[in-house]
Amino acid sequence: MNFQEVSFEFAAGMTAQLPTSDMPEIVFSGKSNVGKSSLINKLINRKALARVSTTPGKTATINSYLLQDCRLIDLPGYGYAKVSQSEKQKWAKLVEGYFAQKRNIHLVIQLLDMRHKPTADDIDMINFLIQTDLPFIVACTKADKLNKSQTEAQKKMFEELFTEHEISFYPFSATKAIGVEELREVIEKAIHA
Repeated sequence: MNFQEVSFEFAAGMTAQLPTSDMPEIVFSGKSNVGKSSLINKLINRKALARVSTTPGKTATINSYLLQDCRLIDLPGYGYAKVSQSEKQKWAKLVEGYFAQKRNIHLVIQLLDMRHKPTADDIDMINFLIQTDLPFIVACTKADKLNKSQTEAQKKMFEELFTEHEISFYPFSATKAIGVEELREVIEKAIHA
């Protein structure tokens, strides 16, 4: 699969703007500022197709990037405290509306910050994915920010958290390209499953 033949397809601020789901969709979910745009850009080997913002909570739309074999769907981030309650509710409605539609979801990549324990919002999202039986993995971003012993400690913590449901997780760093090939392989398998 060629990850470099990609184009921006659409930004939807309301579920009514979402086109028919006529091809496999790989969905990226996570809190604001966890690195969704950076991860997408690294996977497709582009510097700025997915806009990276220094201000969390800027992505207020569902953004789609079109590849030959699938769509990469970037959901708005959750859990950013400085965003108004009405804005948070609008995003939640948008994300819930996306999942409520009959979408051709082949994989959800749930992003967590490798440096920290999952937040309550992260756990809620993971529980939602488990309850709805959506296929998903976890990408632990910002892995380059930890030294070797911290990395081992965090891996152990995530293993213990995810053992019960046998959730696969992958350390990732956009800066050091950690986990890029592994995630590409997982996406390819999911598309052709």
